[in-house]
Amino acid sequence: MMTILNATRMTRRMLLATASGLGLTLAAAALPVTVWAQDNEPVRGGVLKIASLGLDTADPHRHTGSIGVQQIYVEGLTSIANDGTAKPFLAERFEVSEDGLSYTFHLREGVKFHNGDTMTSADVLANFERVKSNVQGGWLASAMKFTSGFEAPDEHTFVVRMSAPYAPFLNLISELWILSPKSTGWNDTITQPIGTGPFLFGKWAPNVQLSAPAFADYWQEDLPYLDAVEFDLRDAGDSSLALRAGDLHIGSIDVDSIADIKATTDVHVEYLKGTSVDYFTFNNRKARAPLDNPRVREAIVYALDKATIASFAAGESGIVNNQWASPTNAYFNEDVRKADKHAKADLATARRILDEEGINPSDHTLEIISWDLPQNQVYVEMVRALGFKVDYIPYEDLGLQQRLDRYDWDIVLAGSGPRADVYLQYVVMTSDGPNVRFTGGIQDPEFDAALKKAVTTPDFETRKNLYLDAAKIIADKHYVTVINQSSAAFGVRNEVHGFEFGYTYSPHYAAGGLAHAWLSKK
Repeated sequence: MMTILNATRMTRRMLLATASGLGLTLAAAALPVTVWAQDNEPVRGGVLKIASLGLDTADPHRHTGSIGVQQIYVEGLTSIANDGTAKPFLAERFEVSEDGLSYTFHLREGVKFHNGDTMTSADVLANFERVKSNVQGGWLASAMKFTSGFEAPDEHTFVVRMSAPYAPFLNLISELWILSPKSTGWNDTITQPIGTGPFLFGKWAPNVQLSAPAFADYWQEDLPYLDAVEFDLRDAGDSSLALRAGDLHIGSIDVDSIADIKATTDVHVEYLKGTSVDYFTFNNRKARAPLDNPRVREAIVYALDKATIASFAAGESGIVNNQWASPTNAYFNEDVRKADKHAKADLATARRILDEEGINPSDHTLEIISWDLPQNQVYVEMVRALGFKVDYIPYEDLGLQQRLDRYDWDIVLAGSGPRADVYLQYVVMTSDGPNVRFTGGIQDPEFDAALKKAVTTPDFETRKNLYLDAAKIIADKHYVTVINQSSAAFGVRNEVHGFEFGYTYSPHYAAGGLAHAWLSKK
């Protein structure tokens, strides 16, 4: 799972480049889709070179954001579909009891670990027990808090018992990757993971490269086509030059490089299916005058031109939105998007509100902090347009985190990448949630109760509306304002076939990914 911090770090480079069957027809809000003509007959062999998110640990249960690499050698019981819902993966199918207190997974037969052992329900149980007992912090740990027991009634059936309904569970365990308990370091920190994926955990040079050879006994018949995949882990930023030179086959590109890539004959642009979200956050823990007044906060939100921000930050993938779910996500509601009263800037209304509240903007200096990203100057100028003085301070990662924790600022410009479940966008706004600093340290019992009600509701349609009710509390009190969403852009050389990105940064998922990729022979 990519943290908010990691996602926001990637904003200029990747983040802002970065139930099912909803049947969306959103001409104005649709993400760009690239369809590239490809040959029909896969070719076997070759080494594909890719630059994506890094690899922060060899222990897949302890990762802090390295899903852009790990999932080629480890797989979960579930996988995230293109609409953000959970689909079976190592589980051939699953069943959820009506009360949401029992999950039954029917495992695929004949799945082999990379050491040749056949995966059984006992192996799956051991992985869940390891995460529940040994992993502290993070999304997996939070999901395990709701589990009350695990059962393996036969070799191909695994059952999870819950102490209370927890709707994000199926989505979150897409990142609880199943490893052989024989993996080196199992009882402490895994150093040589033995997974079930289409490629092996090969030679890893931290912050440099991971070489992942193909697994000859992979459970999906005739896959993979490639001999190996090599990940460039140097975090070098925009990959457009390496793509054009042929040093990479797939790589992240900056929004400013998209037009140049599209003008080339050897590389084309593709996007993640899921989106990142950018938001404008006030200091909600220790608000200073005049921002302790919700109406003043509302006035500032009226001054923000979302379309300009989205276009500047994300180009053609920028989507003006007021929801935490994107138009591609099953939780999205078009009626809510159409009702966004802040979709367009309204300086007249903003100034009227300030007058009614007796606020002379020129008497106040607002301190805005964030990462050092070009698009943040756009926000700053929009706040200044109301007459406020602005002290804008950009930071590197560590410095910003330290400053955020002091709550001695007025506004922070933040964002988060595509998540395995929409709940993960909401939980950072709870009173005791993870990374609450990025949403200004909200402490609102009404919101906490509304979100808990949504999370513990098994029925999807009911839960979908309850999430919207919770979001409305945040929006009405002007704690946090969603500005736009965008999809991370990647350059893909034209000799790459059979590959497309999924919902998250994972390069391998139930419906596709690198297992299906192949290279044209030169």
